Amino acid sequence: MMQHQLAVTARFRPETLERVLRVVRHRGFQVCSMNMVTLGNTDDINIELTVASLRPVELLFSQLSKLVDVGRVEIQQQTTQQIRA
Repeated sequence: MMQHQLAVTARFRPETLERVLRVVRHRGFQVCSMNMVTLGNTDDINIELTVASLRPVELLFSQLSKLVDVGRVEIQQQTTQQIRA
């Protein structure tokens, strides 16, 4: 499976993380690791995701970009690794 690292900047709302994870799951990706931090004094958060799938990461990128509270999505890195499902 291919692993992909994504950086997502979004507004900090109670439902934002849930929506992001739901899109990841519905698009057929598995979360390998996740880190979320608030950005200073703003109401924004930065979510760093490492996901794995045989599907192209562009499918996930386009769907995450459409979420209302998401301001930016960036594909940072792609690697090929064996992931046990």
